[in-house]
Amino acid sequence: MTNKVEKQSPHHVVIVGGGFGGLHAALSLGKAPVRVTLIDKRNFHLFQPLLYQVATGGLSPADISSPLRSILNKQQNTKVLMGEVRDVDPHQQKIFLNKGEITYDTLIVATGVSHHYFGNEQWAPTAPGLKTVEDALEMRRRIFMAFEAAEKETDVEKRRAWLTFVIVGGGPTGVELAGAIAELAYSTLKKDFRNIDTAEAKIVLVEGMDRVLPPYSPDLSAKAATSLENLGVKVQTKALVTNIADNVVTIRQGDNIEHLEARTVLWAAGVKASAMGTILAEHTGVELDQVGRVMVEPDLSIKGYPQIFVLGDLANFTKPDGKPLAGVAPVATQEGKYVADLIVKRLAGETSPAFEYFDAGSLSVIGRHSAVADFGSVKMSGFFAWLIWVFVHIYYLIEFDNKLVVFIQWTWSYFTRKRGARLITGDESLGQIGVDDKGDYFIAPKIKVSVKA
Repeated sequence: MTNKVEKQSPHHVVIVGGGFGGLHAALSLGKAPVRVTLIDKRNFHLFQPLLYQVATGGLSPADISSPLRSILNKQQNTKVLMGEVRDVDPHQQKIFLNKGEITYDTLIVATGVSHHYFGNEQWAPTAPGLKTVEDALEMRRRIFMAFEAAEKETDVEKRRAWLTFVIVGGGPTGVELAGAIAELAYSTLKKDFRNIDTAEAKIVLVEGMDRVLPPYSPDLSAKAATSLENLGVKVQTKALVTNIADNVVTIRQGDNIEHLEARTVLWAAGVKASAMGTILAEHTGVELDQVGRVMVEPDLSIKGYPQIFVLGDLANFTKPDGKPLAGVAPVATQEGKYVADLIVKRLAGETSPAFEYFDAGSLSVIGRHSAVADFGSVKMSGFFAWLIWVFVHIYYLIEFDNKLVVFIQWTWSYFTRKRGARLITGDESLGQIGVDDKGDYFIAPKIKVSVKA
């Protein structure tokens, strides 16, 4: 009589979030003796560093997005599910989706962050942030509709308000948006309108700290500010937005209070962790920082729960100097690869040292021919920094077709100064310019943006 031995199921790794951290963890586990399930509420990986290019008409959403199933289709041990995780039971090692539940042996959570309005969520419909494709398309719609509305407006003051763009937040996203909108107004669109001079547009960048790009060295921040001003951007530092209402932005700079009429306000001032941080804290007791990020152990796990890891923007990994790692793609990518390697070593009975981030440097683009680069001992700005930025971003795009398309688009834009994705899209009722009972133009209907943690 033959004894049948039941085959033990492979170690099941569940990854929540298909961003840089989650995706690279999955890719690194492709040949490991494990079963991988990657869950994301979207069916694609989004290259967020280039979202501002979609928002300003330089690229289309498909240029910076790759289907998760396509990326992982050669990994026979990997399954992709489109769904949203609602809850976690760390004791029974289960996650609960909007439909169904899944058990895990190891759980990796990499669900990122969303916009943070610092208690002023009522500003969200007026000042959209930039984290998703929908955010970028809404920004693009508002930016280009502002020029269309200005073209129809006969009142000088009202036209000036349509041509005023306020970007709140002087970090990399705010700087990139301000530079790109300046190039649109002062170069790309200059010959496209007949009733307005787009060069009369006013672009204002508001930053609460004493300089733009606070994470960079003071000299690079100063060069970035100079480059923005040379593009025509008004940079206001040590300035706080205290109110946004009725197409007026109130800015306090020291003792000076300014009420600026602006029809287009874009938010790049802060982030807060996704709801998964709160869910994990409720069930595990893990500590969260002031914006809801999970305080992780040296191996990126949760204290007391070595089988749960948190990566990317959702994780607060504190460096020896007491500062958390920045929420940038290279950090999430390295964390994903590290955790994948750690899982394999654990299964082999081996140990791993604590996670250590290798900082290859930071890059931020300001405009055509202008960027800043901080490689530690080497700092540069201008054309060569811009050239490095271009090739680094093309290199890190996930799929070859995205690399090729973006390279061709950028090459074409470089020589022609044209942006080929200047489309106003949305619901059939969106993008329509209406006139209210006072004779004022408005974009109908007003968009209500739901802000969720």
